[in-house]
Amino acid sequence: MNWQERRVLVTGAGGFIGSHLVDALVERGAQVTALVRYTSRNDWGMLEERHRNGADGIRVILGDVTDAGCVRKAVEGNEVVFHLAALIGIPYSYEAPESYARTNMLGTLNVLSASLSAGVERVIHTSTSEVYGSAVYTPIDEAHPLQGQSPYSASKIAADKMAEAYFCSFDLPVVTLRPFNTYGPRQSARAIIPTIITQALTSNTIRLGSLDPVRDFTFVTDTVRAFLLAAEKDEAVGKTIHTGSGIGISIGDLARKILLQVSPGARIITGDERVRPGKSEVMRLVCDSRRAWEALGWRPEVPLDEGLSRTISWIREHLEIYKAGRYTI
Repeated sequence: MNWQERRVLVTGAGGFIGSHLVDALVERGAQVTALVRYTSRNDWGMLEERHRNGADGIRVILGDVTDAGCVRKAVEGNEVVFHLAALIGIPYSYEAPESYARTNMLGTLNVLSASLSAGVERVIHTSTSEVYGSAVYTPIDEAHPLQGQSPYSASKIAADKMAEAYFCSFDLPVVTLRPFNTYGPRQSARAIIPTIITQALTSNTIRLGSLDPVRDFTFVTDTVRAFLLAAEKDEAVGKTIHTGSGIGISIGDLARKILLQVSPGARIITGDERVRPGKSEVMRLVCDSRRAWEALGWRPEVPLDEGLSRTISWIREHLEIYKAGRYTI
């Protein structure tokens, strides 16, 4: 696909992956509408100071995906919609499950409905590997059973199924992209890799929850490339597609790998306040991404050690935006 002058909407554009996706689209010459959640501070999130409204082919609008009218206005006139807006912190979903239902379920319904009415050419809906809960088998392919082990994962399962329903019922050209644990520069402190890095840069003690869960990490530029391919390839329409490396690493081993680059003498301790409820902990997520290769021609390119090095460098230069001494849920 030639992105030059293509009219594209990105919801959740001020977030971690969303801001990187906006950068990639602007670099390719797309006309980007970036929907950022409204705050009274006029905060653009991770787009702040990166783009100017009306310049570089980008238009930033403030709103909320739970407001159907706001979403209709944002979608109007666009050819491709990348839907990334979501509440994502798993610990906070225990505190405010209704908020997750509204944003992740109702918000997705609003985006799908508006896209259908506007006749968009492609909707890329963002899922998460958390929809699988603790794996029945690994590596996990797209046929693996779904299990809502947290309010967050349950809300995303509902959103994914609504995307599936709009494809089956109304022929809306939807692709559901399901990344496994994306990481990289600009990621929030509620994610595990920034949590470890910020503590390692500011303390000799690293406080974590359970060290045993295994995750499959993908660098953000690889995930963004998958989003672009999902919009470009007709073979992807109607499919759910995984992106991941196929290589699992425990949280404990991940922490030790990061400490080798940042603070080899630091001590890791665990605390109950950072441990999920027992039946909610997801022990193993490792990706089978064969469908991504078959439908998109996608494979990850950035090895974990290199991606961690890039992430450490970025966080070291932007440490002021992280509350290193405070546990972020």
